[in-house]
Amino acid sequence: MIEYKQVLNNERMGKFDMELKRNIYDKLIEWKKQNTGHVLELQGARQVGKTYILKKFGKENFQNMIYINMAEKSGKDFLRCYEMANEWEPGKPRPESPLHEAFKLYDQNFTDDENTVVIIDEIQESAEVYNQIRPLAREFKAYVIVTGSYLGRTVEREFFLPAGDMDHLTMETLTFDEFLDVFGERELYEKIDLFGGNDAADYKKLMDYYEVYQKIGGYPAVVVSYAEEKDLNKCYEMVRRLIEIFTNESKRYFTDIIDMNMFQKLFNAIALLMIQEKQGIRDLTAELSKIAYQEDSGRMTKKMINHALGWLQESHIIGYASKAVDCDYKQIKDNSRYYFLDMGVAYHFLSRTGAPYETIKGLLAENFVYLTLRRRVENSEIAGIAPWFASDEKTKGELDFYARSLLDYKNYGIEVKSTDAAAKTARRLLDDKKLDYLYLLKGDTKGGIAEDRIFTMPLCLADRIRFN
Repeated sequence: MIEYKQVLNNERMGKFDMELKRNIYDKLIEWKKQNTGHVLELQGARQVGKTYILKKFGKENFQNMIYINMAEKSGKDFLRCYEMANEWEPGKPRPESPLHEAFKLYDQNFTDDENTVVIIDEIQESAEVYNQIRPLAREFKAYVIVTGSYLGRTVEREFFLPAGDMDHLTMETLTFDEFLDVFGERELYEKIDLFGGNDAADYKKLMDYYEVYQKIGGYPAVVVSYAEEKDLNKCYEMVRRLIEIFTNESKRYFTDIIDMNMFQKLFNAIALLMIQEKQGIRDLTAELSKIAYQEDSGRMTKKMINHALGWLQESHIIGYASKAVDCDYKQIKDNSRYYFLDMGVAYHFLSRTGAPYETIKGLLAENFVYLTLRRRVENSEIAGIAPWFASDEKTKGELDFYARSLLDYKNYGIEVKSTDAAAKTARRLLDDKKLDYLYLLKGDTKGGIAEDRIFTMPLCLADRIRFN
């Protein structure tokens, strides 16, 4: 893992200076080595550190770097250069490569070779530039990376989607191992025995950090603030402000459909839905509409709710899980459950529902495991386009999560802080051979193995589950 200094400097979020290790850096190195010839799209929510990591990557791995932010002055300057490069008078030869010329006008030191990387930030702000991704991939030797925090906008009509010309990576808020690294505990996390081989004090230490992580989440500025001041209330306020920034920035993309009040209601509705869903809900969209717009139910349509949900997903604020009927990978029902993509955001909204803390704690644990499974999907370790949970049609019981391994093609069940009833459902699925292995994730255990197929693990080590 390569160390680097991430400097967080944002007027609204404060100023911080601390060493952070981000796992995405190694993936960027690997992308460069593969040299696919495609443009790389780095996705991720606002304030997760995309700009910094890309500038660091560019400076450390290329001789030349061109950085353009389409939401700032550099973006306007580049658009003027592009217009100048495309100027043409009748009777004169047309410019052979106006895009190359535009970069030369923007930066006289530009050279189109493998020693150069071009980084275009917040590309969703310009359809004209976004629509040049295909020629950037096919006509340029230089490496090209684009980012956007609100890439959901690119589904609008004026944006041309360049299928087949892009690679994709996602940058999240800090994962638990990245969080632990801030406090010098990554090595303990990576080496501790999953099934009880260490001292009890080691497991307790990691669970104590997990208790903090599940409340403040992984936004870099929030984590750094906690490392410096150990003030949870300040962290909660920072998360609230991050949500406020997101809703305000989103508002300008939805002036005809949606406003800040709608977003706020929708967030709260998703949190309530996480609690109510345990009781069984057939139509999530209808239920969200009912919760969020009781007084305006006639004005808000399913289409509008789905549009908003799509925006929240594309902005990397929420994610969904699908349902595997009877633990059958051939019977998948998409968009069957929603989760938050940062633990601090999840805690913020769940704590506002009024639910007992034990209920909230259980849902946070489930959200935590969802996030690790989402990463496993992205890494092609388990099947699906989103994590799955499962039903047992005989008993009408549910399994917290079900994974079909792409490494050994076995079926894995995962129960999080399981109750006796849930454990019975999981055991029945195991006995009926619908599952090959079962993981039980708990907060108060050192772990253990039973029958060579039931694995009890500390909840905080969920990211180390093996699917082979």
